[in-house]
Amino acid sequence: MDKQILILRGDGIGPEIMDQAIRVLHTIGETFGHSFHLTDGLIGGAAIDEAGTPLPEETIEKAKSSDAVLLGAVGGPKWDQNPSNLRPERGLLGIRKALDLYANLRPVKGFKTLTDASPLKREVIEGSDLLIVRELTGGLYFGRPSERRDNGNVVVDTLHYTKNEMTRIIKKAFESAELRSKKLTSVDKANVLESSKMWREIVETESKNYPDVTVEHVLVDACAMKLITSPKDFDTIVTENMFGDILSDEASVLTGSLGMLPSASLAENGVGLYEPAHGSAPDIAGQNIANPIAMILSAAMMLRHSFNLDAEATAIERAVEQAVNNGYHTKDLQVEGGTCLSTTDMTDQIIKQITKE
Repeated sequence: MDKQILILRGDGIGPEIMDQAIRVLHTIGETFGHSFHLTDGLIGGAAIDEAGTPLPEETIEKAKSSDAVLLGAVGGPKWDQNPSNLRPERGLLGIRKALDLYANLRPVKGFKTLTDASPLKREVIEGSDLLIVRELTGGLYFGRPSERRDNGNVVVDTLHYTKNEMTRIIKKAFESAELRSKKLTSVDKANVLESSKMWREIVETESKNYPDVTVEHVLVDACAMKLITSPKDFDTIVTENMFGDILSDEASVLTGSLGMLPSASLAENGVGLYEPAHGSAPDIAGQNIANPIAMILSAAMMLRHSFNLDAEATAIERAVEQAVNNGYHTKDLQVEGGTCLSTTDMTDQIIKQITKE
């Protein structure tokens, strides 16, 4: 198989964890007989510094002509004082909109040997395995431009959704639930927000097309509590953009670190974008201590969802699990015993497991 991949290294630890994902992809290519052609592009703070914009038009064109996009991370305090249109995060929001990446999939599955890395009790989180399906192109993040009124004393942010935007993500969630344990939790704030009332109506309507999927409605504040107190009650969660942003980051405590969580952002028909759930962590950039696992697992999701290479994706996931079960981890994981490795050494252990299979 011959595939074109756009590499967006981004900011902070983005470039160094991307290097590790590329090493793993090369190993997969050599092991399974595939060719992955990589092209670099600019996004985020790096793009602001070089091109004066967080998302150059050239990057969008490269993405549209690629088979998939791998993204490291964007952002950092260097650009905190920039006007809103010149913030690195605008590049991420912009490419999601440009590629119509409407569905964000975040699997959250703990490793048995890392259970104690979580601040939660072992008996609470052990065995938890869930998928968060988040809408990406609507809501508060994409409403009319925010504005300040009354000499700065009033601020207005607009939550905007179309029925189609809600329907397609809800359908995607039902499809995902069918492939898992056939249980779907829809998260909203229907007791307050009109958008959530419409969301709940659409879920009820679509549920008739998926009679084998059990549906429950949970308010977002209750869901946030239950994620911490009884995460094993969840299998597939679907929610709107901002709620999904918050809940998926909260769910990272189940694994002990955001450095373990990959994600996929998918279009209805088109290029998928794959990135770790964590940020750019500029405070540890360049020290070779960042956890590369989320980036590597994001590459595995790319192989599965964009290229239909399930065996290859599984090989990466098993290699990660075996390396972790062998006691290897990076500094972000507070684990007693085992061996704490650098970014590159952790990747070495993962590659070692791939080549053993």
